[in-house]
Amino acid sequence: MPVSNTFTYVPYKETGYFSQLVTDYLSGNPDIAPFFQYAPDLSGLEQAIANRSNFPVDRGLLVNVLTRQYTGLSELPPVTANINALANENTYTVCTAHQPNLLTGYLYFVYKIIHAIRLAEELNALHPDKYFVPVYYMGSEDADIEELGTFRFRGDKYIWDGDGQKGAVGRMDTKGLKKILTDLFKFFGPPGKNCDDLQQLLTTAYLKHKTIGQATRYLVHELFGRFGLIVIDPDDADLKRTFVPVVREDLLKSNSIDIVSSQIEKLSAKYKIQAHPRAVNLFYLVDGMRERIEKTGDSWVVVNSDIQWSEAALLIELEQHPERFSPNVVLRGLFQETILPNVAFIGGGAEVAYWMQLKTLFAHHNVFYPAVFLRQSVMWIPPASSELYKKLGFTVAEIFKPESELQKEYLSKNSSVIWHTDDEAAGIEKVLNDLKQKAIALDPTLEGAVGAANARIQHQFDMLEKKMLRAEKRKNQVQMDRITRLREALFPNNSLQERVENFLEYYLTYGPSFFDVIKQGIRPTKNEFLVIE
Repeated sequence: MPVSNTFTYVPYKETGYFSQLVTDYLSGNPDIAPFFQYAPDLSGLEQAIANRSNFPVDRGLLVNVLTRQYTGLSELPPVTANINALANENTYTVCTAHQPNLLTGYLYFVYKIIHAIRLAEELNALHPDKYFVPVYYMGSEDADIEELGTFRFRGDKYIWDGDGQKGAVGRMDTKGLKKILTDLFKFFGPPGKNCDDLQQLLTTAYLKHKTIGQATRYLVHELFGRFGLIVIDPDDADLKRTFVPVVREDLLKSNSIDIVSSQIEKLSAKYKIQAHPRAVNLFYLVDGMRERIEKTGDSWVVVNSDIQWSEAALLIELEQHPERFSPNVVLRGLFQETILPNVAFIGGGAEVAYWMQLKTLFAHHNVFYPAVFLRQSVMWIPPASSELYKKLGFTVAEIFKPESELQKEYLSKNSSVIWHTDDEAAGIEKVLNDLKQKAIALDPTLEGAVGAANARIQHQFDMLEKKMLRAEKRKNQVQMDRITRLREALFPNNSLQERVENFLEYYLTYGPSFFDVIKQGIRPTKNEFLVIE
């Protein structure tokens, strides 16, 4: 990693890549205020920390489960210390959650985790009388293998279909992954320590651990354990037993759909809805299957199967096998906050949006609703792109604009001819307005004819301006091509890097210091897009 790195921070709203709900939330728009408990800033965190003690969790159980789940992993003192610290009432967690995507999937997997680590560090510095532990909550019960089995490396897409396995991806056997790793390693390089270490790490993770969940825990532990990060897999019978009261109520009373739908009705007046509740917000989970539970008449059935229960049989199944009941998106956060002494949750834009729907559901079940933070977004600008955008005369904030806008902006600053027709159009509009007033004074029925004439003239001006713009682009084709190249390098598939690329190519170049630089640049409570050069 270069000795020196430049960090630039851009307000999320100025990037154009985030929803109205998210930008309103971060800016403190009063329209969104009724839908969350604590503001995503230090003040909100102070309130969350003060109130968290009113919602106790079973700390002994949590420590025992984590100790069991970490059996067989390398013992890293920061992790061991943090697990043990969770037994103390003055210890809290800072949590992020994500599914066990193959090889982590996308860069934002990494950014989420490092944001949680940094926020925990900042809170520890601010509150020496308390202790804060970063946690990665693994969504191992997700069954979307099409999404979780895909990642990209140096422009190529790698897909694992689970070898025909069904059900929770975290429970899937890793035995079919040797070929995809072999194919991937052919394109690793340059040779050296980073390459060798990464190959060994991935080989051990996916070929020496039986399930995707175990492999992901190992991989994340090896990458981030030095920072004290704890990985928790909620697919655990002991943890789920603590959630039985919520599961029972959802099965028998179907309260969630009315409570959340009421919030959705209010929220949807201005914002897009991210998740919709069901009468039963649970899946039935066994090896090879994760299917929705539905109530039909006096029975509960598992869709796409012949499994069904009466109420008495259902309650026996829940009591004996709580691990078989898997919460959907509506209940997942409730489960997380039931088992962790959490003060802050860090999620992506979609997660922030659906958490805004859940505040009243948390209150109904008397479960703590944490401060919700938008995960850190990061863009890496390599030296060639850094040099290019500066030569073109753009700022860091400006390069987020669409390619067509960047081209217009460049031409406006550098063209010897004024190619747009703004001044002329304004003059013509004044003339037409004067004519309109005269025509209406003569005969009010002429208003429509004047309006139609105005529209035709405006259309002609627009067409002429487009032709002039094309001509000016041809005269500056070299620079237009450079703008295209810049956008393609920094916004693959016209999207953010973090939604397309994987950490592998960065790790091969920079090694573990890749994570150190991100951690150095993150300002965990400032809610701004981080750009690293």
